Amino acid sequence: MEVRPRLPQPLGRLEEIAGDLWYSWYRPARELFAEIDPVLWEAVSHSPRAFLRTVDESKLEHAASDTAFLEHMRSVLAAYDGYLGDARPRGAAAEWTRSAPVAYFCAEFGLHESFPMYSGGLGILAGDHCKAASDQRLPFVGVGLLYRQGYFTQRLDVEGAQQVEYHDADFEHLPITLLKREDGSEIRVPVSFPDRTLWLRLWEARVGHVRLVLMDSDFDENDEPDRDLTHRLYGGDRVHRLEQEIALGVGGARALEALGIQPAAWHINEGHAAFLIIERVRRIVAGGVPFAVALEAVAANVVFTTHTAVPAGHDRFEEAVIEGYFGGLCREMGIEPSTLLALGVSPDGPGFNMTALALRGSRSRNAVSRIHAQVTSKMLQGFWPEVDATENPIGYVTNGVHVPTFLASEWPPSAHELPDADFWSIHQRLKTRALKHIATRMRARHLRNQGSEPHLERLLRLVDFQRTDVLTIGFARRFATYKRAAMIFDDLDWARELLCDPKRPVLLLFAGKAHPADHPGQDVIRRIAEVAAMPDFEGKVLLLENYDLHLSRRLVAGVDVWLNNPVYPLEASGTSGMKAGMNGVLNLSVLDGWWGEGYEPGNGWAIRPAAPHLDAQARDREEARTLYELLQDHVIPLYYDRDGDGRSPGWIAMAKRSMATLLPKYDARRMLDEYIDHFYQSAAHAGERFAADGFAAARELSGWRSKVEGAWPGVEVRWVSALPPRVTLGDRARLEAEVRLNGLDPDDVRVEMLVERGDRGAPQPDRLSAFLRADPQPPHDGWQRYGLDYAPALCGGLSYSLRVYPFHRLLAHHFELGRTAWSST
Repeated sequence: MEVRPRLPQPLGRLEEIAGDLWYSWYRPARELFAEIDPVLWEAVSHSPRAFLRTVDESKLEHAASDTAFLEHMRSVLAAYDGYLGDARPRGAAAEWTRSAPVAYFCAEFGLHESFPMYSGGLGILAGDHCKAASDQRLPFVGVGLLYRQGYFTQRLDVEGAQQVEYHDADFEHLPITLLKREDGSEIRVPVSFPDRTLWLRLWEARVGHVRLVLMDSDFDENDEPDRDLTHRLYGGDRVHRLEQEIALGVGGARALEALGIQPAAWHINEGHAAFLIIERVRRIVAGGVPFAVALEAVAANVVFTTHTAVPAGHDRFEEAVIEGYFGGLCREMGIEPSTLLALGVSPDGPGFNMTALALRGSRSRNAVSRIHAQVTSKMLQGFWPEVDATENPIGYVTNGVHVPTFLASEWPPSAHELPDADFWSIHQRLKTRALKHIATRMRARHLRNQGSEPHLERLLRLVDFQRTDVLTIGFARRFATYKRAAMIFDDLDWARELLCDPKRPVLLLFAGKAHPADHPGQDVIRRIAEVAAMPDFEGKVLLLENYDLHLSRRLVAGVDVWLNNPVYPLEASGTSGMKAGMNGVLNLSVLDGWWGEGYEPGNGWAIRPAAPHLDAQARDREEARTLYELLQDHVIPLYYDRDGDGRSPGWIAMAKRSMATLLPKYDARRMLDEYIDHFYQSAAHAGERFAADGFAAARELSGWRSKVEGAWPGVEVRWVSALPPRVTLGDRARLEAEVRLNGLDPDDVRVEMLVERGDRGAPQPDRLSAFLRADPQPPHDGWQRYGLDYAPALCGGLSYSLRVYPFHRLLAHHFELGRTAWSST
């Protein structure tokens, strides 16, 4: 039995603050609850709603009569009302002229530790995306699942073995509202499974100006296995995972329909939600539209973001299982199961691949950093088999982070312009706060594992609130093997020399979780615990348990150096280093993911990837050596190069440069503006265009695509007259070619000449292109002539080649079909 306190009338609007995740990025709002009962605030994991359900009423009454508290509350409410009352669009959102929103689907949303619906970077990125949309006032609705347990709580034993604990959340304690109809009945949506119907309830979380619609199945109308479907994030076997993804994609699309929301653009954040494509196609087919036409109409306004360069990160299911779940739907749409299964065929292996479905059901696709785009283009090249990876339809938007959430509020605007003394003082305060939090976590773990107080004192001898001048390095992220958390211990003798110098001590902090099924990742945790327990490293290497958003905010603002050394090029983007850099913490990282774009001399240190021909062991040794050399020759000496006031002027200059160069570039508002400019606007426009006039544009493009696919195997291109071997700049020369169209029209293709100059020592050759025009004369013996009067624009030795590829004005990308025929000289 839970006995709830009554909220005194002067505090009535605290319930309103507790129900809006705006509090997750406005620290003064969270401080309101901490002032009432700081002990309880920690006990409820900083959950305002749980706090208001369990706090002693006497403490509320005391706060209601406290003048200082009421003034603080009035200030917070004024900020809240001002934020919600100002609906003027910002940035690129000001160009969004549609009332219909962007619908953003993701399997997890990381908004705050009080709302544990996330496991790691994907969820944190999704949460930051929602927050940025709220800040920019973009019409936006998030769609996900509401998990009873969310991700696990991590406990570490004495040897560093990860113990997994799951705790059921009380939905009454979460910042969510059950959605109901006007008659008071719950809004529920059905999803068909073999031999049964799954029902999903709808909930809403408010994120400032943004709605987050969440679905759960844990209620009486479902049988026990289906009630368990939304119990745990990324839990269960492959069938359970498939059913979760059907619930997310199909159920999510139906949820928006039940709420009367018709999105202008649909954003699939990772492939987990890709089944929404099939559900949207089903709706259009039900109106009498052919399947292929409906797919064109749906794909026109779908944006797909892929986040992983690791093949295992792309979900794959057995085709027979997919047919079992969607066979009835195929009959309903009048198609063979093979037609639907073809959407999930991947060139790299058997099974139904969710990334393949997302690629075929979207026309806007992006990676999450420049390097990741290059890696992804190569990895997915088989989807556009005749097109070079550099030209296939994969763009990128480098991730960003929500600055108000992760930039410590102690930093003023233009913090990089502060006097050195003030800058250093603020960082030391943030470091003190981080060390206190670290000490609390270490104490709890140590005492739970039956450790002694004297030993705890030894472990925490460098975690001294009165002495914040010890170089502190943080490594905190998911413990996957490719992130190489233990690489700094590759050469223990060298590591000992670096970390254990009494004149220049170093404190090394580790935090992170390994997936419960990732045993190699858990072995990495044990290795770090093993080193931390060695006499020489005791107290200098600390392993913190249960990494969450609260600990993240403390670490990214409070350490001195942020370490990241993944295997290149497997780090898609990463965002923790962005958070650290904008707080004046210096990055020491492999040039992968976002750091490949963010690094410049003077704002951190770069570990350049080893030569690609090296085997894994040699690569790790080479990059570990680079890490040691940077620490030994640059990082540690610079930090301890102190002036008479105990500060390092060189370090402060570098930290200021980090803030100045990284904060504006990796703000989530920049990320959102790029999504609007590059993807959302064009997707919304294409969606409107393809749905108009009875799907006329979709019908036209679908018919043309079918015609091209049938004819393309017989298309050829050949030279009729080549360019002369030598010309003078400015002169024109006639170039002619013929194309065997095999039944296509001359306008169905583009004939393009590519001119390259690769003899100037540049990493990429200069490239120009020009298009040949079709001769007005009809084809002769099936060959259509094309010509061009060409004036070279480059000097030197040039190579040129000729290609032909399908072209239609309605294509989202000119290589959408992945077809090209070449003739070269």
